[in-house]
This record gives sequence, structure tokens and C-alpha cells, in this order.
Amino acid sequence: MSPDQIAFFIGLFGSVHCVGMCGPLAFAVPSTQPGFWRMLVDKLTYNAGRVITYSALGLLIGLVGRQLWMAGLQQVISILSGGLIIAAGSSRLLKIKLAQGRFIKPFGWVNKQLIYALNHHAGHLYIGMLNGLLPCGFVYLALAGALNTSSPSLAAQYMFWFGIGTFPLMLAATLSAGFINPIVRKRINAIIPYFMICLGLWFILRGLALDIPYLSPAGQSQQTGVCH
Repeated sequence: MSPDQIAFFIGLFGSVHCVGMCGPLAFAVPSTQPGFWRMLVDKLTYNAGRVITYSALGLLIGLVGRQLWMAGLQQVISILSGGLIIAAGSSRLLKIKLAQGRFIKPFGWVNKQLIYALNHHAGHLYIGMLNGLLPCGFVYLALAGALNTSSPSLAAQYMFWFGIGTFPLMLAATLSAGFINPIVRKRINAIIPYFMICLGLWFILRGLALDIPYLSPAGQSQQTGVCH
């Protein structure tokens, strides 16, 4: 499985969580004109805004990742990323509440901008782009993967596919005012920590370079950032 495919599935599984967290915001954005097709265009534009922001974040994290790759630290970063992802997944399994208040507080300006944009009927693209800046565990999970790419363009591509993965369920939810039954969403959310732990293990194995085909190849190309 390629990094872009992994990013897509992180987005796809993560979007189940996103529907519950960001869905109410998407519902609150009114369509500019009545009619299903107008609403469809508005919701497509809104979700495209999120993808644009995710790609931009990938570009920024890719600039950091490139410096790490040039310093020869790609394997260390892969192992550390895997450890953090496993810790995050384990905290969800063990129902450990992490102290996030201080971390989330700096994002208060994003909430203020969203409130202002909603009150002044700003465009769906702009609101979607702001939505992409809201703190979200799965965005951080995807950014950890983007950090392991070898160039800013590959990191942006990685986050683009993550955004595309979130697209189907978020679009369906915004069009159908719910789409996923809360019970079904709860059951899928229960599986997600196991997915996170498996992904973390894969990052660690890749970083260890144990010469295991596909899982932990002996060498990684610094030109493409893709395991061969």
C-alpha cells in the first residue's frame, strides 16, 4: 500500500469521527440559494475548502520534513511518529483523557473567524478552509505521515489524499443532515484506535529497516519518500 493510499484511508476512517465533530458546523452553513443542486455545489465547495487547507498544511510540514530527510533523520522520525500514533491510539482504548486545553487555546482565533464568517454569510470555500484549521486528532495523525515524506510536494500530496478520503462521508452527511446513525458511528469509532495502533507499528517497522518486504524495507528512497 502506497503512502497516498494510507493517507486516503486515514481520511476515510477519520471522517466517521469528523461527521460527529465538524458535521454541526457544516450543517450550520446555509446554502446561498434554494434547491438541491445549489446546495450540492455549496457543500462541494465547502469540503473543497477543507482539502485546500489540508494540502497547505502538508506543504508546510513537508518543509520541516525535507530538512529532517536532508539531515538523515528519516528513520528516527518514522519511529517517533509511530510511537506517538500508538500512544494516541492506546489513550483512546484506555479512555485516558489528555490535557489538551493549553494546546487548543491558541486555536481560539479560528473559532472567532468562523463565527464572524457564519454571521456575515461568508463563502463556503472560505468557511471550509477555516474548518480545516480546527484542531483534530486525525489531521495530526495525517500530518505525522506527511512528515515522513521526502519533499514538500509529496507532503502536500499526502494531505490532499487525506482530505479526499474525508470527502465522501462529510459530503453525504452535509447533504443528508446526519447520514450515519450515532450507534453505527460509535461502533466504527471503537475500531479506529486499533487502526491507529497498526498504523503506528507500520511506521516503526518502516523506520527500523528490518529488510522485511513491504513492511520494513532495508532502504528507503530519499528521492520519492515511498517504500519500494
